[in-house]
Amino acid sequence: MNIEELLKDKTIKSKEKTEILAEWLLNKETSINELLSFASKAKETDKATCIEAIEHVTKLKPEIANERLLDFITSALTEKTPRIKWESARIIGNIAHMFPDKLDTPIKNLIDNTDHSGTVVRWSSAYALGEILKLKTNHNSRLKDIVMEIVNKEEKNSIKKIYSDAIKKI
Repeated sequence: MNIEELLKDKTIKSKEKTEILAEWLLNKETSINELLSFASKAKETDKATCIEAIEHVTKLKPEIANERLLDFITSALTEKTPRIKWESARIIGNIAHMFPDKLDTPIKNLIDNTDHSGTVVRWSSAYALGEILKLKTNHNSRLKDIVMEIVNKEEKNSIKKIYSDAIKKI
């Protein structure tokens, strides 16, 4: 079975498809580049499933990431579909430490998503921005002030806490 056949199979639930794709990546039955090639042409729901599988894998093995993934996910942060935005943000949080000198555009796109109406999109953006802050890079001088502004306007305490925890660690 290939990626397209898996995602078209109506007998397999969405969550299970994500788990299978993640397992394929972990077991090297498919490559990150192959999954990105498929996702770049896929409809939104299939693209989101692919990105979610990548998120699961980068949580366990961030070293699977390459610059192509970073570029793809950075661009995906600007898409309309909330699930694509939040899974992409979580990937950035998982892999930011691997690309400390290539975070300008991801940071910009994450900051844009901090105004999103969806709580999960804002939470995921907070997670990623928090992980970037913890890296203590030259981004921090500018990012810390921006994060403080975000905290002041954010309504959800759970999201504020993510930022506060990250700031305490810098």
